[in-house]
Amino acid sequence: QVRLAESGGGLVQPGGSLRLACAASPRIFGDYAIGWYRQAPGKQRDLVARANIGGTINYADFVKDRFTISRDNAKNTCYLQMNSLKPEDTAVYYCNVVFASGYSSWGQGTQVTVSS
Repeated sequence: QVRLAESGGGLVQPGGSLRLACAASPRIFGDYAIGWYRQAPGKQRDLVARANIGGTINYADFVKDRFTISRDNAKNTCYLQMNSLKPEDTAVYYCNVVFASGYSSWGQGTQVTVSS
């Protein structure tokens, strides 16, 4: 069973930046996609960014050119660099991993609040 732990959320002013981290344990191997989703109160959970099996990356239109997803395989960690944050980016951000076998795991989420 893969456990994912998100960190790096918090309160930031509009225009600010945060970097989220998603650490997986135990160490994971093989082909898998890893990504970030977010859910605001009363709304569905939406894809933010995902690094796919094979190396392609998908971004939601609402974060293109502002957010960047990256993976550090040596540290078993995935990052989401978020720049130019807007109040509408306020949500709980979740990390998700999906293996080629179909096995999937979610983290518990980290709150991001963008407010002045």
